[in-house]
This record gives sequence, structure tokens and C-alpha cells, in this order.
Amino acid sequence: MIKRLIQFISIALFILILGACSNSMNGMNYNNMNMDEEREVTSEDTTTKGLQQTVSTEKIELNEFTLVAQERKHTLTEGIDIQAWTFNGSVPGPEIRVQEGEEVKIILKNELKDPVTIHWHGIPVPNNMDGIPGVTMNAVQPGDSFIYEFKTTVPGTYWYHSHQDGVNQLDKGLYGSFIIEGKNDEEVDKDYTLVLDEWMSDTDSDRFRMGHDMGNMYDIFTVNGKNGKDVLPLLVNEGDKVRLRLVNAGFMSHKIHLHGHEFKVTGTDGQEINDPELIKDQLISIAPGERYDIEFTTDNLGEWLLESHGDMEGTDGMKVPIKYESFDGASTDKSNQQEKLKLFDLTSYGKEGSGGFTLDQEYDLSYTMDLNTGMSSRGMVYTINDKTFPKTENIKVNEGDLVKVKLENNSTIDDHPMHLHGHFFQVLSKNGKPVQGSPIIKDTLNLKPGDEYVVAFKADNPGNWLFHCHDLHHASAGMVTQVTYDGFKPQFTPNPNANNQPE
Repeated sequence: MIKRLIQFISIALFILILGACSNSMNGMNYNNMNMDEEREVTSEDTTTKGLQQTVSTEKIELNEFTLVAQERKHTLTEGIDIQAWTFNGSVPGPEIRVQEGEEVKIILKNELKDPVTIHWHGIPVPNNMDGIPGVTMNAVQPGDSFIYEFKTTVPGTYWYHSHQDGVNQLDKGLYGSFIIEGKNDEEVDKDYTLVLDEWMSDTDSDRFRMGHDMGNMYDIFTVNGKNGKDVLPLLVNEGDKVRLRLVNAGFMSHKIHLHGHEFKVTGTDGQEINDPELIKDQLISIAPGERYDIEFTTDNLGEWLLESHGDMEGTDGMKVPIKYESFDGASTDKSNQQEKLKLFDLTSYGKEGSGGFTLDQEYDLSYTMDLNTGMSSRGMVYTINDKTFPKTENIKVNEGDLVKVKLENNSTIDDHPMHLHGHFFQVLSKNGKPVQGSPIIKDTLNLKPGDEYVVAFKADNPGNWLFHCHDLHHASAGMVTQVTYDGFKPQFTPNPNANNQPE
């Protein structure tokens, strides 16, 4: 308690000092953030002049294709244009849809001025295909290409994004969805993917200088790259079975509410939930990096909203109309974004079953991760067991090990959505209470301040794998470690001139 009080007072003092010096950039180290390159601008700004306009997000249903990283001008909503970094000229990049068991070959071509990579978030790929600069590969230089090849073994909802200087490159738009359609997937009439994100309208403002965790610098929320009235409606017919795949590509959690219909939560991070029951008017909180699949039947003719709840500045722009094509009346549905509805609790949802791990079984390795916030000479840092990457202690495993990890969020104000590369883990308990519902299999798990989770996984994918916070501001300021396999040798030679930035 004393330690937390000291930490809180220290952070508060730091914020006051930084606020007093808000006209200077010397108060914090922004982890190599280039302010000129990072500017998100309005339509009057000259940085978008001469750039080609983005195109609509395409759907790729091939197992061999090219993704081109390139700069474009992107319109978030009328009057707000930004300088975006894109895959194939769109924000989000192409929606990739492939079948379970396919061998895919994806050529990344870099037409940007900075190096890039692609990480296949949640997909269990071979280590040399994971896209982590300096860990599994060298960053792809401007004008160069790289070929990713892997087999799509596990169906589900995933996504892809650059993992080179990720805090900046994701902010610019380098991401897209990746759907692996399963051989035994239940048929639906409509299947929509909705990618959530946040943007800054003015990076010259005081709140930008204050930094991510000392004020909300993101004030424009988007769905599939669009804000407010420019978000495309979801068209349905009466009696349709509809699947919505919700992907959070941003750095903030969003509480999503489906109006007018009962629904089931059928999957999290692409993995099925056992025997989900119908619920209504509950908020699905989706943290950075997480995915949730929900399904509902269109049995309530009209026009309805799927919207974010909360009182943040950008919340009212994250609304998706759901329109029945046969409905020609006036919509009576209204936003209720500030209403405090019940939060969906994944740990007590669905039917109990065996997920492969239990709390009381024997494990080859047990490990505790103390997640915390502190300060150093370079400003705010985010630590694992009081250390920052690359000085954090690796989780060292042997192939076949059963590993139990206790995750503790001892930060006073910060959420930490922790993402493990190359593996799925099973969530066994939350705050000392065993999971009561369906087995929960995930690759990204959000810890709010004070939360403690116990998770377990099998070390069945040899390599060096990141385990990090997916608020990439936190990762770039230290909250990264690795799971390393004994005897594993990377299949590349790090190039000191590649400017590898894995965080």
C-alpha cells in the first residue's frame, strides 16, 4: 500500500511538472517518436498535398498475394484528412479471408520511407514468420520485399499489423483483418468485420505533449477507418443470422453495445466459446489487440445502432448503423452512449468444459509478471518485475513444457492488455476466483489496475516470442519480455543497419 501511494504521488508530481513545461518537448522521451512524421492533420495541412487518396478496403480471398506498404491521404470524415500509411492503399488494409488448412504466401513490398514488417496477430506461425524486427527477422527496408509463408492451422478472427516502431506505424494505419474460415464453421447469412481505432485531430495540442497516459490525446474514433456519419451501415434482411467480428487495432479499450437485439458472444481472440447463451444490453469491452465475435438474428425490423459507450471525446463517432433493407420507415432508435449498462463477464459465460489446463495440476514452470508504472531519467516507463525491455527477464522454456503464468497489474491507473506471440493460453482464474463458464482460450488479455490473472500454455512452438503490452505506448516504454526456447537458434542474422525497432 505504501509503495503504491509513493508511486501515485510521484506520478502526480511528474504530471504537474510536465504540465508547467508544456511548451517544451524536453520533459519526456517519446521513445524515438518523430513528431513531424507522426502528425495527424486536418484537411488544411500541407502534409497531405500531393498524396494519392486512399481506396476502399478490398477483400482478398486468395492464398497468394502482395501487400504494398505505401503513403496515402485518408479521409476520416468530411473535412478531416490525414497522412496515412497503408497496406494496398486503404485504411484498414485488405480484409484477408482464407480457408483453414491453406498454405499462404504473402509478399510484403515496402514503398514507404521507413522500414516495416508484418506481424500476424494471434495466428500461430513459425517463428521466422512472426515479423518481429531484430527478434525473428530484419525490418524490410524502403524499396525491398519479404515473403511470408505459413499454414493457416487454427480458424478464427485475427489481424495483422506492422511490428516495426509499432506505436507510430499502427497510429498511421498499418493494419488489417485476417479471417481464417473453419471447415466446421456454422453458416451465417451476413459476416461483417469491424476494425476499431482512434486518431488525433491535432498533435500540436497540449494533450499531445502530455502523452498517452496523462490525458486522452485521441479524439476521433473510427470503425473501418471512418468516423461518424461516414461509417458505412451494415445492411441486413429480416431473419438473417449475422456474425460481427470486432477487432481492436487501437490503443484504447472500447465498450460496444448492440441495440435492439439479443446476441451471443461466440468467440474471443478467434477461439470458440462453449455453448454461449443469449444476452441483451450488455457492453462488450474490447481492449487493444483483442477480438470478439458476436452473432444475432435480425428479428426486430428497423434501423439500429452498434455503438461505443462512454464519455470520451471521440466516443460519439464510433457508431455503426444496422439497416434492414426492407425497412422504409423512420428510425426510432437513439444513442444512449453514456448509459452505464452491465459489462459482459467472460469468466462466467458459456458452459463449463475441459480446456486442457487446471489450476492444481503440475507445471514444468511457474512465473509471475508484476506489471507496473514508474519513472526514469527518460520519463514514464512501464515495467515487468521492475525492469524494462531489453533488460526484462525472459521466460525460458523447453519444448513441451507446461507453463503457468501469474499476471499482476500493480499500476494505479493503467490498463495492460498483454499479448503472447506464437501461442494461445488458457485463462484459469481472475482475482483468485477460478473461471466458472466456458474454457477461455486467448492470445491477448486485458488487466485493469489491481487485476490478477493466472494463465497457462504449452510450449509447443519453438522460437523466441514476445510477451508484451498491446498498448504499444507501454511496450515502447519498456513493458516487453520474451518466451525463449532452450537451444533455439534464429534463422537470420541481425543487421545493425536495419534500424530494427521491435516494440
